[in-house]
Amino acid sequence: MKHSKSSIHSKTHAIPELRFEEQKLTSFSGLTVFQQLFDFLSLKSILSGCFKHRTVNSIFGDATIVMLLVVHMLLGYREIRHIKFYENDPMVKRILGLTRLPDVSTVSRCLSSMDAKSVNQLQQVIGDGVLNRLVSLSTSRITLDFDGSVIGTGRFAEGTAVGFNKKKKGQCSYYPLFCTVAQTGQVLNILHRSGNIHDSNGAPGFIQNCVDQVRKVLPNVIVEVRMDSAFFSDELVSLLEACDVEYTISVPFERLLELKGRVEKRRKWCYLDKYCDFFDIRWKPKSWKYTRRFIAVRQATKIQMKTPVQLDLFTPSDYQWEYKVVITNKILTAKNTVAYHNGRGSQENIFGELKSSLQMDYVPTRTWEGNKVYLLSAVLAHNLTRELQMISSSPVRTTQEKRPTLWKFKALGTLRRQIIQRAGRIIQPQGKLVLSMAKNDAVKDEMLHYLDTIGKAA
Repeated sequence: MKHSKSSIHSKTHAIPELRFEEQKLTSFSGLTVFQQLFDFLSLKSILSGCFKHRTVNSIFGDATIVMLLVVHMLLGYREIRHIKFYENDPMVKRILGLTRLPDVSTVSRCLSSMDAKSVNQLQQVIGDGVLNRLVSLSTSRITLDFDGSVIGTGRFAEGTAVGFNKKKKGQCSYYPLFCTVAQTGQVLNILHRSGNIHDSNGAPGFIQNCVDQVRKVLPNVIVEVRMDSAFFSDELVSLLEACDVEYTISVPFERLLELKGRVEKRRKWCYLDKYCDFFDIRWKPKSWKYTRRFIAVRQATKIQMKTPVQLDLFTPSDYQWEYKVVITNKILTAKNTVAYHNGRGSQENIFGELKSSLQMDYVPTRTWEGNKVYLLSAVLAHNLTRELQMISSSPVRTTQEKRPTLWKFKALGTLRRQIIQRAGRIIQPQGKLVLSMAKNDAVKDEMLHYLDTIGKAA
């Protein structure tokens, strides 16, 4: 349909006068979706159980403070003092069941007073939520990825230490070890550690605990794990085999001179794909008891040109070989095994979202237990956004070589722009509570879809 210019353009030169008044206006209308999700999951009552043992509680309650941190991160705020920017928002108060929000000092004191039992029980609640989802999947195999992620800080905090940090050398940090589930993209468990320890420190017991968690609720499922070269050891490999777990682990073969020599002298390589070749051997380091399957892969990569490029018709490219080795007990073909192992890069996407969208890399207090609770709140917020999308849609993938998530998830930043950060007014015509928003068919369809599916699931 064609419109005239006069029906489209308007003259708007005057700048409106700003006036700030007490009104029931909200900037986060989309929180009504999360309010229904929290009610469906009985989140507040479950969180309350984590802190029942605490004899001294604030007026607000520890469970409410944790829920506030979850909402704080869903909205995209970072530091605790940023609460002041939404302290009067009626939807935030409504989702927390409060008439006023706690101030910054109250939240800070609550975090600083947290104890180890509260942290352990909160961590157990997060793990149970993930396991409940895995039970409903009825899948034949569960893929667990293990890796650490640096959480640095410029301030003093209990438990921090100077460790390996390529980006900020000499910075104090934590170095927690994460267990994530490839099928759902959620965090199952965390091992809290200081920043000056090796990646594999405490890993055997933590990995066995995670496997036992899955086997407890899914005794017949096939458990498979993927790890980088920091976890390569005879102790860990033997543990995984004793637990009947399928695994692939990157091999630091440059430290294994015999294996390195075999790779360098190898002349006959088998075709893997368009860019890669491989060979498959049974081998063991001298200190190991048994031989295992090792898959060596080489890939042709272009050599970066650091000299000025001559403006000729074309510039020929030189190539070099890049090598990697994987140890595994899988009986798949080399192509499928390497593809499976390469799929562990999806865990980096989870870390990226946790740090960029959920502020996991922020250290708010000087106590270690308080910082653990803040980290767990970020993880809980991440898992809840995934749970919301899994409730509202069906899986679009089956189990594939690289083990991608079974759902195509939207990033939290996308959810913020589409539904959460929407202006609205809370009104009560004829005594009925109504959230009035600007007319937008796309937003309407999206929000009603989430609300309808959560309602049907309940």
